[in-house]
Amino acid sequence: MASDTPESLMALCTDFCLRNLDGTLGYLLDKETLRLHPDIFLPSEICDRLVNEYVELVNAACNFEPHDSFFSLFSDPRSTRLTRIHLREDLVQDQDLEAIRKQDLVELYLTNCEKLSAKSLQTLRSFSHTLVSLSLFGCANIFYEEENPGGCEDECLVNPTCQVLVKDFTFEGFSRLRFLNLGRMIDGVPVESLLRPLHSLATLDLSGIQTSDAAFLTQWKDSLVSLVLYNMDLSDDHIRVIVQLHKLRHLDISRDRLSSYYKFKLTRKVLSLFVQKLGNLMSLDISGHMILENCSISKMDEEAGQTSIEPSKSSITPFRALKRPLQFLGLFETSLCRLTHIPAYKVSGDKNEEQVLNAIEAYTEHRPEITSRAINLLFDIARIERCNQLLRALKLVITALKCHKYDKNIQVTGSAALFYLTNSEYRSEQSVKLRRQVIQVVLNGMESYQEVTVQRNCCLTLCNFSIPEELEFQYRRVNELLLSILNPTRQDESIQRIAVHLCNALVCQVDNDHKEAVGKMGFVVTMLKLIQKKLLDKICDQVMEFSWSALWNITDETPDNCEMFLNFNGMKLFLDCLKEFPEKQELHRNMLGLLGNVAEVKELRPQLMTSQFISVFSNLLESKADGIEVSYNACGVLSHIMFDGPEAWGICEPQREEVEERMWAAIQSWDINSRRNINYRSFEPILRLLPQGISPVSQHWATWALYNLVSVYPDKYCPLLIKEGGMPLLRDMIKMATARQETKEMARNSILSSLGVSKSAQNFSFLLAKDIPTKERTQCGKIQSSDQAGQRANECLNAKVPFRAVRRFIAVWFPLQTLKYHRF
Repeated sequence: MASDTPESLMALCTDFCLRNLDGTLGYLLDKETLRLHPDIFLPSEICDRLVNEYVELVNAACNFEPHDSFFSLFSDPRSTRLTRIHLREDLVQDQDLEAIRKQDLVELYLTNCEKLSAKSLQTLRSFSHTLVSLSLFGCANIFYEEENPGGCEDECLVNPTCQVLVKDFTFEGFSRLRFLNLGRMIDGVPVESLLRPLHSLATLDLSGIQTSDAAFLTQWKDSLVSLVLYNMDLSDDHIRVIVQLHKLRHLDISRDRLSSYYKFKLTRKVLSLFVQKLGNLMSLDISGHMILENCSISKMDEEAGQTSIEPSKSSITPFRALKRPLQFLGLFETSLCRLTHIPAYKVSGDKNEEQVLNAIEAYTEHRPEITSRAINLLFDIARIERCNQLLRALKLVITALKCHKYDKNIQVTGSAALFYLTNSEYRSEQSVKLRRQVIQVVLNGMESYQEVTVQRNCCLTLCNFSIPEELEFQYRRVNELLLSILNPTRQDESIQRIAVHLCNALVCQVDNDHKEAVGKMGFVVTMLKLIQKKLLDKICDQVMEFSWSALWNITDETPDNCEMFLNFNGMKLFLDCLKEFPEKQELHRNMLGLLGNVAEVKELRPQLMTSQFISVFSNLLESKADGIEVSYNACGVLSHIMFDGPEAWGICEPQREEVEERMWAAIQSWDINSRRNINYRSFEPILRLLPQGISPVSQHWATWALYNLVSVYPDKYCPLLIKEGGMPLLRDMIKMATARQETKEMARNSILSSLGVSKSAQNFSFLLAKDIPTKERTQCGKIQSSDQAGQRANECLNAKVPFRAVRRFIAVWFPLQTLKYHRF
């Protein structure tokens, strides 16, 4: 199982400082510009972490707003020291690099920073004397500068400026530079002249750059240890140059087989040349290449013996000449990955889970097009088979989704894979921390990509979590996203259905503060709009039923949401739905449950006091829909209305007495053993109907409800009744002259059930007597008859059990009997 190790103190402090910049590290100058406090001096370890974590927060955290002048905090190297920073995406602009130009940077990784222009090239010169590693991967515009449109051709006049390619920049003066990544640089940049001043390069990445003459690479034949030529259209001339780079330890000539047509085909001869000439090679990637001729041994030879990584047993014939197994061999989307004996410790491919995970790990950062296809293979593995490296798979998919949150293919395949990787089968292997990371990237995807498939996958993945418990740390955010999905203009029914289900679950078991907050976000209004749309279409489906159910949950003990329901024509929609869908039992139950919540709010009950509404509620008393639920809820609504007394009955028809008689008849028709499709979190609204004589029928309904729940679901509702003070209220009601005899009998039975009396044998557990010490409780046993009850009561007195406890026991067991036991 994944570890739930807490974050380090450094990580927590860094996060806090970044979220409270103007209260910790700096102050606001002119309410806009950040300035570092003059008494703060930070070493490079802290400064680097602050910058790198800031970039991560901007790209991954929804509730983190970037600050325009953040980089100005590090403008003075006398108080802050930057050495190794990684910046990515559109977060970074020319002025940000300009702000830190005085720093002595050793590593500067700029990834897909498309807002950087040629101004930043000049800023790079400021770091030339210290820079060892530089990545400009995907910075497509950094070799462009703006020019006055006056000299441009006519088509340029459409834009305020023209983009002109800078051709005179070189790395002259970058004497310490050893690592350089120019991957995905725009066409037209003179790579050879650009790189000529660098004399000691050790690592070079020219991914996606096309050059017909690679001879310039030989100037580093004695220093270059890593060369990446991904998606370069190779030729025999390129191969002749590559094999001269005898110090190479890592060579990547892989390609994306779907991106374009390549003339070059790998042959057995080329692979043999690599093995013979590049004796230091430890890592080779030839993914995506078509192998022109057979490079493998016969099938019969391959099947002989156990799987081995020894070069002498290699299924790939040219690799039998290797001196040692390779550390890494990239064979993704090649036929070679399916062979048995591959001389490498780690192989990327599509044969099995291990190869697929290696591919995702190797290609995530810079090759989203390959990564998405590898994740799609992982999706198939998780869907059809069992994922054996679950934690590794989850972490890799999470990393890919974070790294490429604007890449459609990654978001589609990644969110689909997460659905299967987080299902109940794998839950025990996942830590709380890891599952929260999944939730974060899922919500990021929902925010960043409005594409239907992504939204559906993300919603389905959220269904794998315990709701609302596991989503509570992002409660507001997830509700806002779901409400935006439920915009009635959307046409995708499947997404609406899942989103309504999630909304319903999110408001079902949370406190009232959460419900009020969600109501203010527009939850009630959104649900009513969905219902209205379904009414117009004359469709009663799951979206319609779930919407009413969600309203039922969000209005529970939440007066503000109940009032919102009434203010936005909720009662009209109720009547229209009742008329349009008279046979939909589930719908009727949900609607009446909601109106029960409205009726519990004294200030809102006058709005229900109309002849039309009372007539509808009265007629529903006789409904047999969904067992007793519709009749029960209708009676609950009327019970609260009756509780306000005759003076509040402001209508002539139907008459109060007539409605009361129908309520009595309905309650008497219900089976007290009915299983219920309802969930009470509190009995408070029911209990308030007990200590009153204004409406005996309301009192009777409340008592019936309690007796039904504590006798059918004793484990759940007996503790709740006792906890909320229901026992003394029931005892007091039994003494009331206005209460009916059958009401008192149910109250008595409710007390007995809550104290442990089974209805079949009337086994009264004296263990539950509150005032009896534990030692004496164990002596009392169980009571099975009235005679035995008296006998045990006498025994308790002899055992010196407090008299008040025995008296309470007698009051419960013999509430109406004349006591003949002289010792009392």
